[in-house]
Amino acid sequence: MTDNIRIAMGQINCTVGDLRGNKNKIIEYLHKAESIGADIVCFPELAITGYPPEDLVLKPHFVQENIDVMYDISKKVGQMVVVCGFINREEDRIYNAAAVMYKGLVCGIYHKALLPNYGVFDEKRYFRPGGEPIVFAFGSLRFGVNICEDIWFKEGPTRLQAMASATLILNINASPYHAGKIKTREAIITEQARDNNIAIVYTNMVGGQDELVFDGGSMVVDRDGYIMARANQFKEELYTVEIPLSHLTKVYDSQQKKARQWSHRVIEITDKTPKKDRPKVELPPYIPLEPDAEIYNALILGLNDYVYKNGFSKVVIGLSGGIDSSLVCTIACDAIGSENVKGVFLPSPFTSRESREDVYELAGNLDVQVLEIPIDPVFTSYISSLDEFFKGLKEDITEENIQARIRGNIVMALSNKFGWLVLTTGNKSEMSVGYATLYGDMADGFAVIKDVPKTLVYRLARYRNTKGHVIPERVLVKAPTAELKPNQKDSDTLPPYDILDAILKAYIEEDKELDEIVSMGLDVDTVKQVLRMVDLSEYKRRQAPPGIKITPKAFGRDRRMPITNRYRI
Repeated sequence: MTDNIRIAMGQINCTVGDLRGNKNKIIEYLHKAESIGADIVCFPELAITGYPPEDLVLKPHFVQENIDVMYDISKKVGQMVVVCGFINREEDRIYNAAAVMYKGLVCGIYHKALLPNYGVFDEKRYFRPGGEPIVFAFGSLRFGVNICEDIWFKEGPTRLQAMASATLILNINASPYHAGKIKTREAIITEQARDNNIAIVYTNMVGGQDELVFDGGSMVVDRDGYIMARANQFKEELYTVEIPLSHLTKVYDSQQKKARQWSHRVIEITDKTPKKDRPKVELPPYIPLEPDAEIYNALILGLNDYVYKNGFSKVVIGLSGGIDSSLVCTIACDAIGSENVKGVFLPSPFTSRESREDVYELAGNLDVQVLEIPIDPVFTSYISSLDEFFKGLKEDITEENIQARIRGNIVMALSNKFGWLVLTTGNKSEMSVGYATLYGDMADGFAVIKDVPKTLVYRLARYRNTKGHVIPERVLVKAPTAELKPNQKDSDTLPPYDILDAILKAYIEEDKELDEIVSMGLDVDTVKQVLRMVDLSEYKRRQAPPGIKITPKAFGRDRRMPITNRYRI
């Protein structure tokens, strides 16, 4: 080893349960790291199983196969330290673990100590917490390995490993994305580095898994809290950085006194590190993303991986000429290519000429095929069949919902016949207040913008148009409408979306009480109305398709409310 240590971060896209596929990808990136003379390469948390494996962890054969894969990978390791996440088992105890490998052997195994059990995390359901901190000796270098949550708390394993002589922490992660989270991570990691006088290599997973997106954004921070290097978000890549050993040695020397005061285990990997040829590495340029670009890229990655990891090749979308379906169609084209996107236009007598024009303008801009299937004959047949039972009753939301359900049935029929995945177009604002029809516009396979508030829908559409104008200008300015009755507007039922979204953010994401929300300068009756709609719509949300999480608190795993619930604030 030269005066620098070369560390590679394998920011890879893993698939839950694909033990063979994940193994092959890890070995591929391992060989890439070897070819550039890396001394250490890190792979994400539970890279072998994918994250989160959920109740697969309860299957003994799955756990054993993942352990077997870990040992298969270790046999491919040469004169380079490899750190890789997997599930470990000791007797009847299951751990979220990291294996440290070198020259065909597993030198040591670290067990995650701090298990998150909030939001989307259920790790205490599956894993036991780890115990003592471990420090590894690699020549003159002393480093600690820990996993994701272990680095988020000041008095956690990172502090203990630093006290136990570690000068470098290799932290492996499967940290899910939400808007702005990368800033939170940066603040925590840089503070840990400064407080403990250590360098930190933070390796994060990338890819979509059901409702979660892992954004990568791996980074290296020096002991002063300076970010030395960053990998890009939402991209698989092997990112490499060199850290001067003299820098790390100085940290080690300053920790000697503390180390003697702390009982710890040191695992010696090798007393002499190998000298290697070091070809020059051209690193991919780091491209910082603006907030709307970050969210848009998360939606692209989440949709792409949901489609292909679940065995689909094409998607179908009901196009209405509105902003939501226009944005979903655009995201789909960017995610999987317009040749794999089918649009369905389902006009009724209430569909305006402008909506028809906007559907075909959008489809032309995106080069998407549109199937036009009028629903009027089917709707007339429905009403005729029910005429005897509805006689003397006024038309109401029943007739509106029938139209939505006819559309849902037609789109699902196309899905069944051709194997297309149906993408629903409902946004978070609508899902929050129940402004959607069960077995109608909710009867779909995947909800791309389920966690995207309506005001953000407009922002993302405008952002996308800056990269190439595809969404018609009129779609961005016309009043939102479901077009299920004459002259219908969303504002007939809902407050203006800027007001609605402010209330929803306060109530759903921030758990604020009625008085707190009203104190934001909002009308008390409007707030009460919105909160009541949210509470009464839980049964609908429980039956909604999965969708991509992009806010700090999404419906589903993040927010678990009882359907039968009489508590009101």
